[in-house]
Amino acid sequence: MRLSETPLLTNEQIQQRVAEMAAAISQDYANREIVVVVVLKGSIIFASDLIRKITVPVSLEFIRAKSYSGMTAWQPPQISMMPEQSLKDKHVLLVEDILDTGTTTALIEKRLTELEPESVALAVLLDKPSRRRFHVDCEYTGFTIEDHFVVGYGLDLDEQHRNLPNIYTVLDGKTPEESGR
Repeated sequence: MRLSETPLLTNEQIQQRVAEMAAAISQDYANREIVVVVVLKGSIIFASDLIRKITVPVSLEFIRAKSYSGMTAWQPPQISMMPEQSLKDKHVLLVEDILDTGTTTALIEKRLTELEPESVALAVLLDKPSRRRFHVDCEYTGFTIEDHFVVGYGLDLDEQHRNLPNIYTVLDGKTPEESGR
């Protein structure tokens, strides 16, 4: 597998945008507490940076959803973990690493809505509208990107590259040897 030599997004760009998103969230939820529901695993780094910059009271929950094997999306997505605390009558901020087809996010939002929160808003680091199959409202978007498979800053390909501080485009799913280069 090869990654782009130049990052699609640098950590400096990401941190600046995360701070802007946190400021907007803090303003929108002034004088209210929010339950941040982090979609595992890809969103954990983004969510960690985001919640440290949010200035209103935050409690933290997790949901685990899996929708990819390698570079191929599964149908339907698998949800294997839901929040532990009651979300009834609470303001929920769902934090996702990437909004792609909308399939997984729409399913997660449906499941969260069944728990009767006061509100559910969505914050995504990356949005790929060109691949959207399901309409999903997103209140807070970090960056809109073209249809690239990306890794780094929590995003992975088969559990690899989550630790990269920048976000890179995957040029192909093969090693240089496999692709004849």
